[in-house]
Amino acid sequence: MDAIEASRIGRRARAEANSHDDLAQTAAKQLATLREGLLDAEHRHAALIDERGEESALSVRNFVHYLALRRSDVRPLQVDLARLGLSSLGRSESHVLSNIDAILRAIDALTHTDRTLSPSAGAPSLDEGERLLEAHTLALLGARPARRATHVMVTMPGSAAADEGLIRRLLEVGMDAARINCAHDDADAWEKMAGTLRRLSAERGRPCRIQMDLGGPKVRTGPCAPEIVLHAGDPFVLTTEKSLGVPARFEAGGVVVAAEVPCVPARALDDVRVGERVLLDDGKLSGVVEAIGPAGATVRVTQAKAKGMRVRADLGINLPDTDLALDALTSSDRDDLKTVARLADIVGLSFAQRPGDVADIESELRGLGDGKTKLGLVLKIETRRGFSELPNLLLAALGTRPLGVMIARGDMAVECGYERLAEIQEEMLWLCEAAHVPVIWATQVLDRLARKGLPTRAEITDAAMSGRAECVMLNKGPFVVEAVELLDHILLRMERHQHKKTATMRPLSVSRALD
Repeated sequence: MDAIEASRIGRRARAEANSHDDLAQTAAKQLATLREGLLDAEHRHAALIDERGEESALSVRNFVHYLALRRSDVRPLQVDLARLGLSSLGRSESHVLSNIDAILRAIDALTHTDRTLSPSAGAPSLDEGERLLEAHTLALLGARPARRATHVMVTMPGSAAADEGLIRRLLEVGMDAARINCAHDDADAWEKMAGTLRRLSAERGRPCRIQMDLGGPKVRTGPCAPEIVLHAGDPFVLTTEKSLGVPARFEAGGVVVAAEVPCVPARALDDVRVGERVLLDDGKLSGVVEAIGPAGATVRVTQAKAKGMRVRADLGINLPDTDLALDALTSSDRDDLKTVARLADIVGLSFAQRPGDVADIESELRGLGDGKTKLGLVLKIETRRGFSELPNLLLAALGTRPLGVMIARGDMAVECGYERLAEIQEEMLWLCEAAHVPVIWATQVLDRLARKGLPTRAEITDAAMSGRAECVMLNKGPFVVEAVELLDHILLRMERHQHKKTATMRPLSVSRALD
């Protein structure tokens, strides 16, 4: 190499070093600004943080930091940090401030900068964040399974009250928690299921927590005549009347009277406004409210099957644009809670939408006695309002009792649109990890396998993704034992490759292909 070439290489190296230093300094300034925003949020919410116990305060403080971080678009900064070979904040959920501080210290070492960081009142480190999430998971769901990290929950069919064989087989193949849906069956059946679960769990020496979900204020169609069929373009009246729903009909003079479909509970229509959407039967029929009258809401069908949709009693009604004032706890739920608190380890609060819903169930549980403080609480997020209020719901519930969040993906898909479901379930996972709250990934996991005996290719991938939650829930079906067995294998394999958002790199046998 001649002197000219050596000089050129030296100039290029110095320019790259200067560019590298400039990039690092710019990234450090942006990180310092973000950090001050986090501390400002912590200061503004100090009263909210300080009213918790020491451990809960760590989780609430980190959650406040995470919400403050996610108010900014940090994507350009993430690219710069990756160029510098540093953490790019993409896995900071459980320890936000500590992650930023670690990056700043690394940049200061690269640029030979002395920096004094203004202190926080106390933020979790990476290890502390993982410890808190682990502790909260164990408090809610019990000991980790022997072979894998993720718990498996199974919804009990009504027949389980008299089918010990089914429960025994589920325990054998990997069920760690059982869910009893109090929207179905009755207290006698729940008591038989719970008793059998406790006995068989003890006999096998295999812990199995019991979650009982309250029915909640599910909005449904009332009794209907069998002839009601609706097509795209048809009007119908979603009525507050308690009379039987009737099909469209002609009156004198050729006047067409729209079909009438009763809404239960009728008070759900009090909050409906013109222009808002109405969805029936998990979105199989869609419509828009055109008018509000004394009898109810006139809806124009915008989407239905080509042959029309037959409307019958007890179809789910979703009102995704309506700010429903229905309380999550119904009068029936308050009665059922006495049985649930006696039999269950966990109570599922269906249709949780407001911090007031958390206060209501806490008040009811306190009324049942001080011994119920260890009963776990799972907030079931099933509506757009519930999702948008998730930060406030978490802040209302953190630190009171073992806490979890269920992503009820069926209703969420209907409420928010299938195109947004993947994005929303990701955001819920991030938010809950930041609050150190375990997540139950629910609805249609290995659904076709459980119902038909053969899985689809897509649901295998979905089951693999579910391992990023702390618990995966399977619904009932004639092949649910086989579904639990397959899920157990999938989760066991995938946790060798993935932990939460982090891909982990075990040796791959395929890497030896060139040997």
